[in-house]
Amino acid sequence: MKPGMVPPPPGEESQTVVLPPGWQSYLSPQGRRYYVNTATNETTWERPSSSSGIPASPGPHRSSLPPTVNGYHTSGTPAHPPETAHMSVRKSTGDSQNLGSSSPSKKQSKENTITINCVTFPHPDTMPEQQLLKPTEWSYCDYFWADKKDSQGNGTVAGFELLLQKQLKGKQMQKEMSEFIRERIKIEEEYAKNLAKLSQNSLAAQEEGSLGEAWAQVKKSLADEAEVHLKFSAKLHSEVEKPLMNFRENFKKDMKKCDHHIADLRKQLASRYAAVEKARKALTERQRDLEMKTQQLEIKLSNKTEEDIKKARRKSTQAGDDLMRCVDLYNQAQSKWFEEMVTTTLELERLEVERVEMIRQHLCQYTQLRHETDMFNQSTVEPVDQLLRKVDPAKDRELWVREHKTGNIRPVDMEI
Repeated sequence: MKPGMVPPPPGEESQTVVLPPGWQSYLSPQGRRYYVNTATNETTWERPSSSSGIPASPGPHRSSLPPTVNGYHTSGTPAHPPETAHMSVRKSTGDSQNLGSSSPSKKQSKENTITINCVTFPHPDTMPEQQLLKPTEWSYCDYFWADKKDSQGNGTVAGFELLLQKQLKGKQMQKEMSEFIRERIKIEEEYAKNLAKLSQNSLAAQEEGSLGEAWAQVKKSLADEAEVHLKFSAKLHSEVEKPLMNFRENFKKDMKKCDHHIADLRKQLASRYAAVEKARKALTERQRDLEMKTQQLEIKLSNKTEEDIKKARRKSTQAGDDLMRCVDLYNQAQSKWFEEMVTTTLELERLEVERVEMIRQHLCQYTQLRHETDMFNQSTVEPVDQLLRKVDPAKDRELWVREHKTGNIRPVDMEI
């Protein structure tokens, strides 16, 4: 199925009309125009004022988030239902000649719309191409309206459920990263402990002279290095591990609330859809009853009075009114679900960007601490280098001889 733009209906303003900066105009499949602020994601049915960049008059349909663009995408799956994608139904007039037209226009509905899991979408064969809200961003709000097969191919998973699974998986990955850093900290702590212990070792402690001083500095550098690694492990805990672990501590609980909220709206939508189908069936039965009684009266197969016909006609009209009411309630429920889906998917998208950026920043902090640790480690061996350059075997010998000499009188030959 090829995407296409929704043409503006007759009498509507063209999309070529200049709008204030940051605003774009779109059409719902029913031809109603709405406006989207691409900077704030604000939507409104009212045309924005060219002077202030806001709608000329606030309306009750104004929303803080866009209704997005409805219809089908290049993948061939429904994008999402229009906010005003109403089912068609005409009120019965009770006229026996118009019985067929008093019921909901099933043929027209089948031609123009398609229902998937109680959600009404434009039919792919009749709906022109529709523009995505964020065509270059692969936004969540454009691609997760339909359901898909699960990994085993046994059932379907709602598009919104896939988004929730990704969020929860991201939280798990974040937790595992924190555990990884914790293991790194343990290694640092154990390493520091071993270095400190080795620095107290008495091996070669009796080395003398300038070489002895250099050797003593080598052991001291181990103690200094141990201190550096302890500080590194402490900073890893406070600046990397802990923030990763505590970021969105109640995230799972919040996601469950979000899931339940959308699921409740879908249940309500399914209930409204069932009510529509029940009312549609009741109307069909009433119409069939009216038609049968009318035919019996015309061919004089029954002694039914005109009052019986009027009674059947009133019931048929009432059934038509009931269907219209059910359709209106269904459309309200679908519109509510639609708006909440857009709001929530955009929020999940924002949360994912925030999570990735948070992890990136803390991993950058990790590498920065590594660089600092390497620099401090280098500083611990600089005194050793300085002393090693001063090692002087001749001087050491002189000092040692002065301290331990036993006498400078050499032996002579024995005389007879």
